[in-house]
This record gives sequence, structure tokens and C-alpha cells, in this order.
Amino acid sequence: MRTKSLKKNKINVITLGCSKNIYDSEVLMGQLRANGKEVEHEAPVEREGNIVVINTCGFIDNAKAESVNMILEYADKKEKGLVDKVFVTGCLSERYRPDLEKEIPNVDQFFGTTELPQLLKALGADYKHELLGERLTTTPKNYAYLKIAEGCDRPCSFCAIPIMRGAHVSQPIEKLVKEAQGLARDGVKELILIAQDLTYYGLDIYKKRNLAELLEALTKVEGIEWIRLHYAFPTGFPMDVLELMKREPKICNYIDIPLQHISDSILKSMRRGTTQAKTTQLLKDFRSAVPGMAIRTTLIVGYPGETQEDFEILKDFVQEMKFDRMGCFAYSHEENTHAYLLEDDVPDDVKQARANEIMELQSQISWDLNQEKVGQVFKCIIDRKEGGHFVGRTEFDSPDVDNEVLIDASQFYLKTGDFAMIKITDATEFDVYGEPA
Repeated sequence: MRTKSLKKNKINVITLGCSKNIYDSEVLMGQLRANGKEVEHEAPVEREGNIVVINTCGFIDNAKAESVNMILEYADKKEKGLVDKVFVTGCLSERYRPDLEKEIPNVDQFFGTTELPQLLKALGADYKHELLGERLTTTPKNYAYLKIAEGCDRPCSFCAIPIMRGAHVSQPIEKLVKEAQGLARDGVKELILIAQDLTYYGLDIYKKRNLAELLEALTKVEGIEWIRLHYAFPTGFPMDVLELMKREPKICNYIDIPLQHISDSILKSMRRGTTQAKTTQLLKDFRSAVPGMAIRTTLIVGYPGETQEDFEILKDFVQEMKFDRMGCFAYSHEENTHAYLLEDDVPDDVKQARANEIMELQSQISWDLNQEKVGQVFKCIIDRKEGGHFVGRTEFDSPDVDNEVLIDASQFYLKTGDFAMIKITDATEFDVYGEPA
């Protein structure tokens, strides 16, 4: 029986996976809105439309399972007459379309990562080239993601992203500046630069690593106060970016550089093109060039052939480097990757135990670093009010993945979307508490 609240010809977009998927969903919704379509991002049940688009992730097992479950949930809703049409796009769809079409025939159509015009056509809309990156942002009004490139040319053995996203393609500086200007006009104050690999930016269109020149241009955009860098690669890092970071206050003293591992034998098998010695020196160069910068990294444990000795080397490295922020994942054996040819020989329980051990280690490091912040004053952006707190971030914290600054809303009033000077009064492992200075 169809629910009365179902809105006819309204499109509900659901996003799974990373910030790059969020960006793609925002572009899709911007196109739909420009075509006069009613569209909402992850609408609650009472406002859900009769057409659903699911933007999937196909990166690792957990993400794939979440995407498949979401597709099955809406295929079932369609079966029951609760929605009329279900479309699926994104990485899982790109990678496994024939299997998905066979296993879940109730989905109207599957689209790959580069088939936005075809998806729009299926939704009764035309692709509008003149939009120049205009999109319907889903993030709080004060920050937005800016995707500067798509795809990846790196040969990492464990990664399926090149299969799903193709080769590296940089966006021209002029186009990105125009997009940033549009976001600034809409009230965005913080740009979070994303790509599969920021450091490769420009090699295809400018024949050189051109991230610093792009950053220089973006700092001139009026209204943008913070620019944050996500997903840098540890080989071929353009060091002129660090010089710019040090002298330009708009560029956050923050870098997200997924290192994945540090044991030389594992790095070689992963085809990362670096060694423990080179990586350690790079991080020391970062901290020397920009004292006080926050370094975020991601690690993989349980990669094929990872011995206890390899794991101990990784633990020692984490302890020595004291990363400001870190995530750790159990290795996922992905079809059609180079590492898929290797035996997935580390048992799942060992993988999980190692991931837990690394995160426990990081928890203590984070606790120690946060205690040092007590009594200090930081410029914070206030993202939202949640429960009894205003929730903010320092320049050393990215949304959703890093620390938050919590300010008691019963004692203090702050305006969301604005900057405020906050004195840190208390700290836990992964959050700090403060009050207006």
C-alpha cells in the first residue's frame, strides 16, 4: 500500500562512501535543480520522493556490503510500491554492473562513475554544461569540498580506485577558481581540496606538479578563509606547497597523507614507490618546513604476507611519529587488483586485532597531544549546534574524521558558520572542550 506522504516526481539522492562521492551527488543535484526538478539529499521517510538515486561506494568489503544493503532495501521498497523508480550510480555500480543487474533486477538502471549525462537523461533532465561546477551542497553552509582532479595513475597493488574512477584528470585552475568564487558567494568559508591524489595535480594538463599555483589562485578568492588539503601521496610531493602553507594564513597547517604501511617489504609489495627511510624523512621535512602542522594518515594492516615483525615495525613507527590524526583499516582483498594475485594469508581476526592495537596506540597519542592544548586559544569554525553543545573545529581538524571542539550551549551563544576564538578547558582522546576566549 503506497504511503500518502510520498511526493510524486521528487528525487531522493542517497550518498555512501567518501567525500568524492558527496561531491558527485552535489553536482548531480545541482544539475537536477537547474532542470527544475525537485530533489533532496537523504530525505527523511515522511518527505521521501518516489524516485531514488543511490550513489554507491565499491572500495572495500564493508563499504560494498553497505551499498548492496542500501540497494536491496530500496529494491524491496519498489516491490512494495513505496517508491516508483530506483537508479544506482557510483563506484560499486561502475565495478560490478553486470553482476548487480543480474542479482537485483528490480533496479531500473545502473550507471558508472562517468555517466552523469546518461543518468540525468533517465531522470528526465539535460546535462547543462554552463553550470561550471555549481552544485547543491549537502555540507554545513560554512565548508564545501572542491574536487580538483578525478581518477588516479598510481599503481598501488591493493587499490581498485583506478578500475572505478579511471586515469588521473586535473581540472583547470580557472574552472576551479570560478567554482570557489561561486561557493564563497553562497557563504562557504572553508574549501576542502579533494582528489585521489592532490600531489599529481597538473601533471596531465600543465606538464608539471601545479598544486602550489592552484592554491595561490584560490587564496585570492574573497570570502574563503581556510583551504584544507586531503589525500596527498608520499612520493613526488611538491615541496613548494609547504613554503606556501607556511606563509599563507588561508592554507590550513594540515595535511592528509595516507601512508598505508611502513615496513619496506610491505611497501614494496604494495607498489608504493617509497621506503621507510624516505617516508620518515618526508615527515620530518614537513614538520621542519611548517612547525606545528597537523599530519593525518591512514594505515592498512593484514596485507598479504604481513608478518608479526612487519606489524611491530609499523607500531614502532606510529609511536615514533606521533601523528595528530590517524585511521586504520583491515586489508580487504579486492578483485582485479595486483594484490589479488597474492594469498590473503592473514586471518580476519588477526587483521582486526592488529587494527585495534594500532588505534589503541593512537588513542594514547591523541590523548597526550590534546592535553597539551588545554589552556591554549584556537581560532575555530562553528559547524553546528548538536544536543547541548556548539560543535566547532580548529584548522587542525577536518569534518567527520577529526577532533571536534565542544562548547556548552547552555552557557555560551555562538553563531553557526562563523569563526570564534575558543580557549580549550578540557580534553579527551578525540575531542576537546572550550569556551569563547
